[in-house]
Amino acid sequence: MKISVIGGGNGGQALAGFLALRGFDVSLYNRSEWRISRVIKTKKIRLEGEINAVANISFATTDIGKAIEGRKLLMVVLPASAHRDIAKKIAPYLEDGQVIVLNPGRTAGALEFRNVLKEEHVKKDVIIAEAQTFVFASRLSNPGSVRIFRIKNAVPVAALPASRNPELEEVLMNVMPEFEIAESTLYTSFNNIGAVFHPATIVLNTGWIETTFGKFEFYFEGISNSVAKILEKIDEERCEVARRIGMEPMTATQWLSYAYDVHGEDLYSAIHNNEGYRGIQAPAQIDCRYITEDVPASLVPLSAFGRLVEFPTPTIDTIIYLASIMTGIDFFKEGRNFEKLHLNGKSVEEVRRIMEVGE
Repeated sequence: MKISVIGGGNGGQALAGFLALRGFDVSLYNRSEWRISRVIKTKKIRLEGEINAVANISFATTDIGKAIEGRKLLMVVLPASAHRDIAKKIAPYLEDGQVIVLNPGRTAGALEFRNVLKEEHVKKDVIIAEAQTFVFASRLSNPGSVRIFRIKNAVPVAALPASRNPELEEVLMNVMPEFEIAESTLYTSFNNIGAVFHPATIVLNTGWIETTFGKFEFYFEGISNSVAKILEKIDEERCEVARRIGMEPMTATQWLSYAYDVHGEDLYSAIHNNEGYRGIQAPAQIDCRYITEDVPASLVPLSAFGRLVEFPTPTIDTIIYLASIMTGIDFFKEGRNFEKLHLNGKSVEEVRRIMEVGE
């Protein structure tokens, strides 16, 4: 199978190297050359941490058409805020039978991607799927070198519509058995744990981030007992919205057990028992994907779904408001709101059907 990894950042280079080591023919795309210039020249990616090896990929390029030509599986490893743009870029080059997986989709990522392809009048028969999270915790250490801190035990993934899950499973299980097919994108979208862990931790550590340029451990030092209590409240709101939509979610502590085999009596202890988070530094500035991705593509749609089911989400809304003030971006307006998702005026049952069967 030929695979294209779309996105040459921390996750993209890690995944490209990982898949190449498993024997697949892998291309790597990034829109800017500087980030992948070494990989373009050498066709090599050095993996460190959980895996120590040098992987040989087929090629790296800034030409999206060349990157995906003749490739069965397209692994999109980009911030969810870039999904709309990348959908427009790949639309003219898509081929019948290709499988597109958003790693991760965050909340309603597959729906947004599908809507863009419709707007671009794409007639090719492709499968669009979203993963609930990214399979690695990883960071670039040097040009062409990436450290994988931990490989998650399992990552749910689902196609939109869910009726194409058997086809998705046939492709993915031959590539990454770490994936588990979920019932629908309702499950992957509402089990978006990044919405819980990332934005509030940044907002509540803004002073420390701006003073030290992120020179502290994000999870172990940034999530204190008090911060963890706020994350728990965000998690409670997320889970109740999911239940009212009709999907039983995993709590954040249940997810830590599922993904990392770690346990704790509360969220604070479970996070601090996870050695997979050891050494992960905070972002150097607040203008990072934990805000620019996770607020508009995670918290904003969760807030919108909350209004749909008439369940208030005051903690989620507060973090959105504070992030908007800090960045000067109106995330309620610019994020994945119901207008952008084409869900305005829909009932709960209609939204549920759209998230499950795409109609």
